[in-house]
Amino acid sequence: MKKLFTLVALLTCFLGAKAETVVDFEKDYSTADSWAHGWLSEEDHIKFEDGAIHFHSDEAKPNFYDYQYQLHPGIQGLDNDASYTITIRIKGSVAQEIHASFSGSNTPGMIPVTTDWVDVVLENCVNNPNDQYFKNSGCLLIQPGDYVGDIWISYIKITHEEKAPTRPVEWLEKLTNGDAETAWPDWALEKNDEGININWRGDRTGEICAWSLQMGTNVGDTGADGTLDGRARPFPANIVADPADASNHVFMVDASQIAKIDDDNSIQWSNQFWIQSPQGWKEGTKVKLHFRYKAEIAAKAQTQIHKQQPSDYLHYVGIGDVNFTTEWQDFDTTLQFDASQATGWSVAFNLCADSKVDAPQPANKFYFDDLSWQVMKLDEGLFVASSNTTTGIEYDYDNAIQFEGPTDDGVYWATVGTEGKQDTWVNQLMISTERGENAAFKGATIKPSGTIKGNDEDNWQDYTATAQYKIDLPAAGVWQIFISPETNQILFMMAEGEELVVKEPVEIVTNDQEIVIEATERQPTSDEEEGGTGNTWDNQFFLYSNRNLAPGEETVLEFEYKATTQAKSTAAFQGIVAGNPDYITGAFNLDNDDAFDTEWKSVKKELTMPAKKWDGTAVDAVTYITFDLACMKEANTYTFKNIKWYMKGDENAEGKTLENLINATGAENFAIKIGAGTDPVPMGIEAVVDKAKTGSTATYNLAGQRISKEYKGIVIKDGKKVVVK
Repeated sequence: MKKLFTLVALLTCFLGAKAETVVDFEKDYSTADSWAHGWLSEEDHIKFEDGAIHFHSDEAKPNFYDYQYQLHPGIQGLDNDASYTITIRIKGSVAQEIHASFSGSNTPGMIPVTTDWVDVVLENCVNNPNDQYFKNSGCLLIQPGDYVGDIWISYIKITHEEKAPTRPVEWLEKLTNGDAETAWPDWALEKNDEGININWRGDRTGEICAWSLQMGTNVGDTGADGTLDGRARPFPANIVADPADASNHVFMVDASQIAKIDDDNSIQWSNQFWIQSPQGWKEGTKVKLHFRYKAEIAAKAQTQIHKQQPSDYLHYVGIGDVNFTTEWQDFDTTLQFDASQATGWSVAFNLCADSKVDAPQPANKFYFDDLSWQVMKLDEGLFVASSNTTTGIEYDYDNAIQFEGPTDDGVYWATVGTEGKQDTWVNQLMISTERGENAAFKGATIKPSGTIKGNDEDNWQDYTATAQYKIDLPAAGVWQIFISPETNQILFMMAEGEELVVKEPVEIVTNDQEIVIEATERQPTSDEEEGGTGNTWDNQFFLYSNRNLAPGEETVLEFEYKATTQAKSTAAFQGIVAGNPDYITGAFNLDNDDAFDTEWKSVKKELTMPAKKWDGTAVDAVTYITFDLACMKEANTYTFKNIKWYMKGDENAEGKTLENLINATGAENFAIKIGAGTDPVPMGIEAVVDKAKTGSTATYNLAGQRISKEYKGIVIKDGKKVVVK
């Protein structure tokens, strides 16, 4: 890459905009004929009737989460920085609060249920980007395992506030023949002597907007025994006259037969339908999807995302379940492609979701009409938006600066901030390949590798595409950015600003000390009613960072672990407020394949420090991570070793990081807690006592952290352990 050339600084547009309410999801079930839901713990306890989602239970389960229900299809592309407001119309046969979580976070926490219909407004609900299920999409999950009686929900609305766009949004239709009024081209209709479609043209799927698979009519889809014989081959969907209106044409799938895998399992995808777009879509793309649908017999279909060729499966999350009735219904949704759905071309409908071997679905016909697949008309190119997290300059995605160029070498350039004007200096950037809508901008960002030095013309870095990526700069100032799309490289140079603070990569350290926690049997705590079972945090392991971690900082945690008995654990982020421990939000779970076992296991977790707590309030800093080791009631022995905790970065591929967050030796980063009502005890208590013998009058907890006078429990004061009541 050639040396830089001199550029004239460009003025960043810091234009203000009023906030507007964005509706992420809204459904009035009181006027609906069906309900599309996510997972259910036990379907027998929840159903849709009389315009409401109805839950019933005759007995309380041991845990509130033993029953949990996803009340609506997931919302794609949640903003990690946004605070969501949920309105839910609900009533019950018994007045009681029930547990709920939004998007894998601990908010809203509880929902009040009364015996009258009430619109409950839940504010400050946040997304948990570290949750393995909801980091790319989310929903409102109710968990009424401890509720006895009936609960009805008839309305849900989810909104958030964001700056009103200053550019008009135009939507472009991508489907041709979505109304089924034009016959398919000749190549798509070719049949053999028996009248069966024989032409499979997967390379031309972009020309057909509706595909179907009909068991028994597609060549090669079943064997003589009725089981699936190889991959079934979809064909352009049948176009027929609407049974209720001969002047209207619709797409039809004749689901007269259903294949089975064995004596216990039918195949939900024996008969399928696809709404097919003309291309694959990258992560962050927002699609407005519409269609009309009905069936001869009421039935349910499950949806997925497929690749270019229909039946080439990509991801199980589509647009939720679709409940067919015998009357035409309209389906409208907005789908934002996340990382798992990226490159997908179509939405697939598995039309035999209700069928079971012991209760086969009757012969049925499914009808679709007025298919629409719309995407935003966006500016494409290279754009940069900026902020200053210290002075309060906010991102203005709508007016992001477009890169100029290219030079003879194919390099594009842009400048943020204005020389001579310190109030325009920035310390954080987002660079995107799209502009024109906030979510689209944030969904198409790029991520540079390596360390930004700001004063080295040879410091070109590779970059990759990723959503919602914010680039932290080594100092606030006026910055010039150079991008070579041909080589996927980027360079940052400071033109004016504060003193650069550049960290050089260091070796990732491993603390190989074995930490053994002899967890006692979980007992009822003193403030619980008789028969209580204690809490999952009665036994804990604490992992302290060497410094406070700011919201948004990205880290990597690795360790090995085992237990004398198989068990699970939950990990959470914690902080310190006014010298006292402060629970922030859940971090991750060690369950299922990651659960503790009697043999050593290893795990690697990428953790982004949360910006908001479980209650929606802002996070000051993350100080440590706790592992709850009383998820099982019985006593158990847990062991951790070979712990690494370090800042995330592409240097990690070479075993390097910009910063280690724990020490290579010693036990200053570890503490344990045994039994309900106890305090954490550091592995090296002597170090804490020595710290308190410096002559200071400060008071510390057993983790060596300075605390306020109001703190209760075992403390260290003047180098001695005392109990403060």
